[in-house]
Amino acid sequence: MIYLSFEQDGIKQIDVQELKELLEKQPKDKVFIDVREPEEYESGHINGVPLVPMHTIPSLVGGFDKEKEYIFICRSGNRSQNVSLFLKENGLEKVTNFNGGMLAWDDEKKEGPEIQLDTEDDLREWKK
Repeated sequence: MIYLSFEQDGIKQIDVQELKELLEKQPKDKVFIDVREPEEYESGHINGVPLVPMHTIPSLVGGFDKEKEYIFICRSGNRSQNVSLFLKENGLEKVTNFNGGMLAWDDEKKEGPEIQLDTEDDLREWKK
């Protein structure tokens, strides 16, 4: 399969097809995170992807594992791009943005609360 990933401001971008394939394979070195607000997440999110609201990211920097790749998801791809840039500036190299965000997601969505990671320990322990 040919991937259409590209970089924007030094951040790797993936499209909906690439995200679907990664979610299907669930590689141990990749962590998917939704950075929207709780009410957005509860109105429809990708099943199994935890919520870490964007405004909480600065207080959780120490919980990110530099060996893993983090793929960030938001509504349109803007907030997740900003989270990726912020974390890259703070020493995390393996950050990826889902370009187009949930507006581009054309598969099933789960409604209601599911998983929210609130602390550095929550983040460290998720998919360990």
